Amino acid sequence: MKLSRLILPLSILFALLWVIHRYVWIRLVRDAVWPAAWGHALTIAVVVLALLIPAVFLTMRSLSRTWALPLSWLAYTWMGLLFYLLLFTSLADMGKGLAALAGRLPQDPQDKIRLARQLSVSIAAAAGIFGLGGFLNVLRGFKVRRVRVPLAHWPDQAADFRIVQLSDVHVGPTIGRNMIENLVRKVNELDPELIVITGDLVDGTVEQLREHVDPLRKLSARHGVFFVTGNHEYYSGADEWIGHLAALGVRVLRNECVAIDGRFELAGVDDYTAAAVLPDHGQDIAKATAGRDPSRALVLLAHQPKAVSEALAHGVDLQISGHVHGGQIFPFNWLARLDQPLITGLHRVDSMWVYVSEGTGYWGPPMRVGTRCEISVIELVGGEAGGSKFKNRPSKRKPA
Repeated sequence: MKLSRLILPLSILFALLWVIHRYVWIRLVRDAVWPAAWGHALTIAVVVLALLIPAVFLTMRSLSRTWALPLSWLAYTWMGLLFYLLLFTSLADMGKGLAALAGRLPQDPQDKIRLARQLSVSIAAAAGIFGLGGFLNVLRGFKVRRVRVPLAHWPDQAADFRIVQLSDVHVGPTIGRNMIENLVRKVNELDPELIVITGDLVDGTVEQLREHVDPLRKLSARHGVFFVTGNHEYYSGADEWIGHLAALGVRVLRNECVAIDGRFELAGVDDYTAAAVLPDHGQDIAKATAGRDPSRALVLLAHQPKAVSEALAHGVDLQISGHVHGGQIFPFNWLARLDQPLITGLHRVDSMWVYVSEGTGYWGPPMRVGTRCEISVIELVGGEAGGSKFKNRPSKRKPA
């Protein structure tokens, strides 16, 4: 994506970050009236960290990885902590507002300072606990999440079929070759019949990340490895990545459909937002499903869950998506519902199944609070929903 198209949104983002830093500084540093040495040190730290985030955003693709990696870890970790500082500071202000209405706030200046310091320490401690917990959750590694999906169009007497899904790996600033080698090893141990990668594999150009994605060439599945683009591929040079993934033995599905072992058909579409970046790209489920054999089950790979309504209209039996990360950091799992109809897990939408991965990697802060880095094992089985083979407890949704 051209830098000129990012100037306005980045300017808004950086201005918002500065406002957030100033608000947190006012409440946790200035209002607490810390001793001079502490106050100066905390103020300098907040200013430096406030400048670090935009600096890393603007330079991470031009810096060598030797410099970019430690700076990215620091900037993105601080971003996660800043979110929780903002959240808990806002909650504290709301509590103080209610206390003021009830006439319960202290009036003596020294008592006010004492309360401000107590709140400052408590907020910093709470943010640190959540941030550390989220970081340790990432260090726990990948959770293998298994689901069974019954398909009405499954061939009689056909064996079950095992798909391993990866999604939202986000190879880039803080995720590199070591994690990908570990991921490939774990996936191959699952002995999949098919591997699908549902977008947002990378955050960076082919030139920057070639070495770090190279282990993907060792992914092994009897019926191949398939990929569809996510929105982050379009920030990173989608056409170049499509060509490079093909060189790694990964088949990119761009609004097209292929037959898998005579048992079902696998369709894949460009990301929902692709056309806004590259005019010759864009989600086209009609094109992807044209000419398919209607007697076979149809599985659709679509990065964003919001493809669900169009997928349902084109007779898809199962849509496999990612994008949302399950919210990644609580309470974004609630906020994500403002943009996406489904957030995580297996759902029944009228006659169609939808599975949404929580994501295999993470974006931004190396933290997961309330979610896990996920490798999904989706087992296709014969039968209708509620059959004897089906043990999941999916939610039931109407199309958005």
